[in-house]
Amino acid sequence: MTTPFVVELTEHNFQQLIESSLNTPLLIHFWANPQPESVEIIPALQNLAQQYQGQMTLALLDCESQPAIAGQFGVQMLPTIALFVSGQPVDGLGGPQSIDSIRAMLAKHLPNPELQLLDQAKQLNQQGQFDSAQTILVTLSDEIRHHPEAKLVMAETLIGLEQIDAAKAFLEQIPLEYQDNYFESLVAKIALTQQAAESPELLELESAFAQNTNDLELRLELATLYHQAKRNEEALELLWQVLMTNLNVKDGEIKQRFMDILSALGQGDRVASTYRRKLYSLLY
Repeated sequence: MTTPFVVELTEHNFQQLIESSLNTPLLIHFWANPQPESVEIIPALQNLAQQYQGQMTLALLDCESQPAIAGQFGVQMLPTIALFVSGQPVDGLGGPQSIDSIRAMLAKHLPNPELQLLDQAKQLNQQGQFDSAQTILVTLSDEIRHHPEAKLVMAETLIGLEQIDAAKAFLEQIPLEYQDNYFESLVAKIALTQQAAESPELLELESAFAQNTNDLELRLELATLYHQAKRNEEALELLWQVLMTNLNVKDGEIKQRFMDILSALGQGDRVASTYRRKLYSLLY
């Protein structure tokens, strides 16, 4: 059970652990095998301690093997959770609790570990380590991911990964009060990326297609160039406009290019998922 952030509380380290809470908050979990609820939650508590990455120590006290210590704390029921800060008990919970309830109790006294992960992802973005930043961001809870500050960090990561359409979608969700210098810098990055992608060949093809939107060959070529320029939503929409009325238009060539772009984007891409659903709605 012992890890860098999880220890077993015994009579030998009892005083040392209480004193350690002068520097690092200590969460004590009182448990015993005859009380299954007190045992079943231990893995979740261990995971929670890992998430705090040293900002909190979890001490597990087996009340069967350490009854004297449990008695000193005046434990009346199992499981019981007690939080010590600066050597003093500051909060606690008695009886079976969900991990969310325990997390909420800790949030009143400790920094949210997910906000630290978000800050870490932002720093990785600044270092150009966008893959590492994304690895962190996908672990965040929905509650954190829906916050505007998190969406800004996710948008920056996606820009770095050249997923421009997905980045734009996040920026479009940012409320006015969060449209600060960071937001403006991301908008500017997208504008520069798109400007760089607008080659003379692409501009010429856009002009030609605007004059003859019924030309399927021009439509196919333009969609291909959009895809190459990472403008995938525009590419798929251009092809979808004709596929929605005839899936086999141009002897199935349009559909094949549409499928090729979806495959290139992969299963996790937001834009690809949207257009896959549209295609399936026609097929089934």
